[in-house]
Amino acid sequence: MNPEEILTSLQNPRIKTLVRLRDRRDRDRDGQFVIEGFREISRAVEACLPIDEIFTCPELYLGSHEGELLEAASQRCGAVIWHVSREVFQKVSYRDRPDGLIAKAPKPDWGLSRWDSLLEKSDPNQASVFIVAQAIEKPGNLGTLLRTADAAAVTGLMVVDRCTDLFNPNVVRASVGTLFTVPVIECSSEDGIAWFRDRGVQLVATSPDAEKIYTETDLSGSIAIVMGSEQYGLDERWLSETDVQVSIPMAGSADSLNVAMATAIVLFESLRQRSSR
Repeated sequence: MNPEEILTSLQNPRIKTLVRLRDRRDRDRDGQFVIEGFREISRAVEACLPIDEIFTCPELYLGSHEGELLEAASQRCGAVIWHVSREVFQKVSYRDRPDGLIAKAPKPDWGLSRWDSLLEKSDPNQASVFIVAQAIEKPGNLGTLLRTADAAAVTGLMVVDRCTDLFNPNVVRASVGTLFTVPVIECSSEDGIAWFRDRGVQLVATSPDAEKIYTETDLSGSIAIVMGSEQYGLDERWLSETDVQVSIPMAGSADSLNVAMATAIVLFESLRQRSSR
């Protein structure tokens, strides 16, 4: 890293690539995505995620540990560090208040095999808890689901029939970097259902029409909490496969909750039941 070499032009090819990666088609074509922010990059480095480059503007730093993070990213993740002028950084930033750090990384291939290796190392006597996000449309909701999964230390989060790109900058931001701490995978609904069936994992869905209330249902075994899109809910394929449907009582005029909030309610009830036993 040479502090005298500062990228000052928006026409610089490296800068133009950063801007282009805002578009999903370019992310898919290039196989790369962007991670912005100190916390987000820190969690990527902790997970030893490969990082190609980090673009930094010390004038915008909000803390005092950025130098340590850059050193760790260089040594552990192979990141090349580039200094960028304040004007250029503010143009390429996704945030209203940037903190002077943007990374470019190759998109990882997170398929079902990731979970197979994960479960090989887990305690076979301990129940597993999964979240399934089916056709979630809003990046903010998918990011919040990741934060919820991280907070509850779930076994993994499965994204099926994706509507939102898992590597959308707004997913990374809303997850506050927990995209890199939660064992998340992407697959088709058919493969996901078959994977759970082969391992005896109970599929649990929420429904306003369900007769069972979530607090009165046994959620202490190995379960997958299956949540559908914000607008349409779960499709018939998943509903027909669920082992149990539960309701969350609604006392007001609204008949449903935000998908991330509903997931958190059922998830932490499952954890409460496990701890009480």
